Amino acid sequence: MIVIDATNIILGRMASFAAKQALLGETVEIINSGKAIVTGNKKRTLKDQLEKLERGSSTRGPFTFKRTDRFVKRVIRGMLPYNKENGKKAVKRIRCYVGVPDKLKDAKLQNLKGMTLSKLTVVKYTTVKEICNVIGGRV
Repeated sequence: MIVIDATNIILGRMASFAAKQALLGETVEIINSGKAIVTGNKKRTLKDQLEKLERGSSTRGPFTFKRTDRFVKRVIRGMLPYNKENGKKAVKRIRCYVGVPDKLKDAKLQNLKGMTLSKLTVVKYTTVKEICNVIGGRV
């Protein structure tokens, strides 16, 4: 079992790592999913998400998840071959949480060097929680 703390980790890099590990048969647990970071211009990122929300149909999709844990899991699912047998099994091995559940408080966290945003780098970014709040989420 691999436990990842998503605090200050770039969402795409974390998602690709989690997808690869799930395809290899590991169970991946992601905690603090709302604190993951999406790099880029904040206004542009939020505008793109709102446009994506308006494009989707309420009955046929594409669906935009407004909870941070489901939003992150959907990003990871996009990096998996979820229409194939091994991809479906890999999606089931991934669990995302808003905070830190009691069963994972003492778990050893996976070290993801190179995926965090350095405090010295001045980069424009948005957190997943901010994106979900703008598109109508409560968490």
